Amino acid sequence: MKASSWSVFLTFLLIGSLAEAAQQDRDDSAFSTALINVEARDAIDLSGEWNYIVDPQKIGILRGDRRRTAVFEDVREPNSPVDFLEYNFDAAPMREIPGDWNGRDATLTWFEGLVWFRKVLELDDVPEGRTFLHVGAANYRALVHVNGVKVGEHEGGFTPFAFDVTGQLKAGRNSIVIGVDATHEDTSIPTPITDWKTYGGLTRPVHLVTVPDTYVHDWFLRLGSDSDLVATVRLGGADVANRKVRVAIEALGLTLDGTSDAAGTVTVKAAAPADLQRWSPGAPTLYDVTVSAAGDVVSDRVGFRTVATDGHRILLNGEPVFLRGISIHEETLGEPPSRAFDEASARALLEIAKNDLHCNFVRLAHYPHAAVMTRMADEMGLLVWSEIPVYWDVAFDNPDTLETALHMQEENIVRDRNRASVIFWSVGNETPQTEERLAFFDAMIKAALELDDTRLMTAALHNVRGEGGVYVVDDPLAELIDVVAVNTYQGWYGRAPLTRVPGLEWQNPSGKPFLFSEFGAGALYGFHDPGMEKFSEEFQEAYYQVTIEMARKVPTLAGLSPWILKDFQSPRRMHHAYQDYWNRKGLISPMGEKKKAFYVLRDWYKEIEKQ
Repeated sequence: MKASSWSVFLTFLLIGSLAEAAQQDRDDSAFSTALINVEARDAIDLSGEWNYIVDPQKIGILRGDRRRTAVFEDVREPNSPVDFLEYNFDAAPMREIPGDWNGRDATLTWFEGLVWFRKVLELDDVPEGRTFLHVGAANYRALVHVNGVKVGEHEGGFTPFAFDVTGQLKAGRNSIVIGVDATHEDTSIPTPITDWKTYGGLTRPVHLVTVPDTYVHDWFLRLGSDSDLVATVRLGGADVANRKVRVAIEALGLTLDGTSDAAGTVTVKAAAPADLQRWSPGAPTLYDVTVSAAGDVVSDRVGFRTVATDGHRILLNGEPVFLRGISIHEETLGEPPSRAFDEASARALLEIAKNDLHCNFVRLAHYPHAAVMTRMADEMGLLVWSEIPVYWDVAFDNPDTLETALHMQEENIVRDRNRASVIFWSVGNETPQTEERLAFFDAMIKAALELDDTRLMTAALHNVRGEGGVYVVDDPLAELIDVVAVNTYQGWYGRAPLTRVPGLEWQNPSGKPFLFSEFGAGALYGFHDPGMEKFSEEFQEAYYQVTIEMARKVPTLAGLSPWILKDFQSPRRMHHAYQDYWNRKGLISPMGEKKKAFYVLRDWYKEIEKQ
């Protein structure tokens, strides 16, 4: 066997073994995604003030079997006068939840450790049916306790999770304690090394959700390529088999009826009505949808569209679309910034992209953003690239890391697959070219397509061959994805002059649609230098001018998402004169002031928009 053939053979063996190991783990753990449409259910919003205790040595975990340090038990007073406790939630400070601790407490700006949060909930009566504690996100690991009893734990800082707490609640005082550990390890996703501030804490809303004994767990409504409306509904709880299920769209006069199978799942479809208005950036039409089964009723607003590829083109509703995009981090405007989790902070970012920059596309980097971001993208008419933080060099040879990635991906896809705005699921960003990495992504892509085959798969690549001013996308991952995207920073990193950039050529042997998923240059807002020193607004402006000139000459280019809308905090950016722990590649400052390069990109997008 030739060396190249042997390498391919080993790669596929690895693919099979990793996927098999991950599937075994999934079967053993009976993993289940969180309830969707929490906002439309009978729920108690636990937002507001929570007591918190910073535990830098993780004593509550390491010595949690001892009453005096068992923070999760929320003991209010010692058993006797000679006993004592090492903690006291009643005397602890308060913090607004949802929210991160890094952006809201100067003493914890760069703290990545364990913090315990407690909420006291007074209930007149124990809720009937089933009750779930639903957390929108907790970065990075969460240890969840109700009335001193551990109900579950979760890994992953950007996706929702829920635990069944039926039987754990009582009339009167209830203590909810969640330990959030922001520590990352080499096997974590992401690893400890990132180019963004990870923000620890309960960063998205927490709800206590009550549902009937048999309930709608999740559902997926989409427009198929054959113009059929297809609905898949999964029930949870008791007696899920042989249940009548209805999906209704009143504005279209359409009902989809079916009966669940033994596992509580049903898929029904019908021809799309002739008056169905397809969702698009220019006409983001949404329909009120109601899903009902076994006395449970859930509602949402859903848009319908198709996305596909045709050679080098991306097709939206059968028509070519050029993606005028920008990358965005989930970080609020203003100093100090924090996680953007609410409607106001999401709208502030997306309106700049949509209305000021004339985008029709946003790359939500480098992790799933809050659900409000994709919902607002639906309403505003912005196409979305969604990704999980398989970023740089994760432990691609570790089955546990793959399992974590599959969990994250499933949680992200199930949460957002009813969002018409989402057209890409991305599996990774700037990852090394190895056989282990290829196997890892093969397993991820196959799993994603089982959950949702109506989107395009992509990844942000950086493996290219450059010779004589010609760059060739040379990454075997290109064969596994639908859209080939490349991060490029010619003219910024390295010593090559900007004058070289316009003459660069790009080749994409895959024949698939091609995107520039990143390009950019740092600039400190207000720093001007006619000589175009790096970090001046003039240099960034010139960088965008020559890079756009280069992009215009790429005949197969289907879109781009330059790096990045807003300056964002990063522990890697240590140059005190220009960065001071900020990545300065934003087109706007932390406060929202527009740099000179902003107008260069805006003017090009306005030109394209008119074509």
